Formats: sequence, structure tokens, C-alpha cells
Amino acid sequence: MIAIIDYQMGNLRSVQKGFEKVGHQATITGDPAVLAEAEKVVLPGVGAMADAMAELKRRDLIGPIHAAIDSGKPFLGICLGLQLLFETSYEDGTHEGLGVLGGEVVRFDLPAGYKVPHMGWNQLDIVRPTPILDGLESGTHVYFVHSYYVVPSDPDVIATETDYDRPFCSMIRRGNLYATQFHPEKSQADGLRILKNFAELG
Repeated sequence: MIAIIDYQMGNLRSVQKGFEKVGHQATITGDPAVLAEAEKVVLPGVGAMADAMAELKRRDLIGPIHAAIDSGKPFLGICLGLQLLFETSYEDGTHEGLGVLGGEVVRFDLPAGYKVPHMGWNQLDIVRPTPILDGLESGTHVYFVHSYYVVPSDPDVIATETDYDRPFCSMIRRGNLYATQFHPEKSQADGLRILKNFAELG
């Protein structure tokens, strides 16, 4: 069973529908017991880290998220769900994240002509082979909408980069932990392939 963490930050149903389209059922839940029983866990999200962390604390979900990651079961963060994994965000002040990965979440600082948020389709540069990218190649287009991006302390966790004036980390992978800055559920056939690959991880 795939569990999608419900903390009222983002369109959870669109992620659920994405899994359904590739033949896999996913349950939207905020119940720690269900997360503990799940075979795979997804942390989606849209918005700012401070609000998200406050909601996760209020719903007593921080411990279960760490437990899911530490258990070794496949775990997928999407958009804000990627950023939450890091230590610190500078969105509207300085805020602590989950601290699963070392690094920061910073705002785009771009020349004139580049819009923030970075919104729309852009290419992935696959930095290292990653199981949930099986069947995809560098140059694959996926859908983004974000004003902040992650800067990992350990470059070895970077799975893909994307160029927006300069390269930024658009996906990470460390062991059982995967997370994307882009939205696979909004990225048509190639995004659905990523969800399918994740759902079928051994």
C-alpha cells in the first residue's frame, strides 16, 4: 500500500490520481498507524516550509515521517516535500525543516528576463542513474512551479539538475529516499512513468 501524507498542503488528490492512472492504489492519510503499515510513503506539498512544518507538528506527523524514512521503505517527496527534507529554509525568514538531509532552501536570484516563480516545463539533466528514472533520458521535460530550490550539503545526493540561468538541484536520491522539485503528477507520460517506477520499487 502507498500512503500519501495528508497535512492540508497541496493537491493530494492529483498525486493519488497519478498513481491510479499507472495501476496502483494510494491512500491519502494523516494517521501515523497507516503510515507505519504502508509499504511506500509519499510526502507532497505546495507552499512555504514554515506553514508546512507547523501543520506537520500540529498533526504529530514529524516522528512518523522520520520513522518511515529510517525504516528503509521507499519514500518520495514532491515539490515542498523535497524542501521539507532539508535543514533550513530562507522563505519568509529562517525556518527549520525536517533535517533529514544537510543543506538549505534558497530563493532564485536571477538576471532580468527570468521570472520567479520558475513555472512551466523544463529539462532534466540526469546526474546519476536512479531507479525511479528508469526509461527516461536527460532532456526529458517535466513541470515545475517554485520560487525556492534546494542546495544540498552533499552533492552526491543530487540525482538530476535543471538549468534556469544556472543549474539547480531538481531531484535527490539517498538510499530509499527520493524527492523531486518538479511535479511528476503534472508531467504527463514521463511524470507518470516516475510514479509507476516508484510504485514498483522492490
